[in-house]
Amino acid sequence: MSLQDKYSPLISYAQSANVSDLSVIEKNNVLYVTGSATATVKDALWKLYDQIDPDYRAGDLVLNISVIPGGEEIYEVQAGDNLSKIAKKYPGMTWQKIFEANRDILKDPNKIFPKQKLQIPL
Repeated sequence: MSLQDKYSPLISYAQSANVSDLSVIEKNNVLYVTGSATATVKDALWKLYDQIDPDYRAGDLVLNISVIPGGEEIYEVQAGDNLSKIAKKYPGMTWQKIFEANRDILKDPNKIFPKQKLQIPL
């Protein structure tokens, strides 16, 4: 099995998440995956890596994804969520920033509902 086959879920996700300047190169039995993405996409890539190689023992992948500043991401509210809980999923985020970014659809920061789509400023 080639390394690209082994890490195909990670590569596919990187492609579907539109990682900028994505490069996948296999050299000397190591797969190098580089590019730029939002912090959330980068975290998702690391979670996929963790699923494929939970102990990080294979030593056959170099994942070098830089974080793109700015932009926004859409988050779908889940049952039991509140703005503080959502903010904890994004490094450096606060519930106030999420509330301000969604003033057009939120009148009260305590009233959000499942399946509602919120902009997360990055």
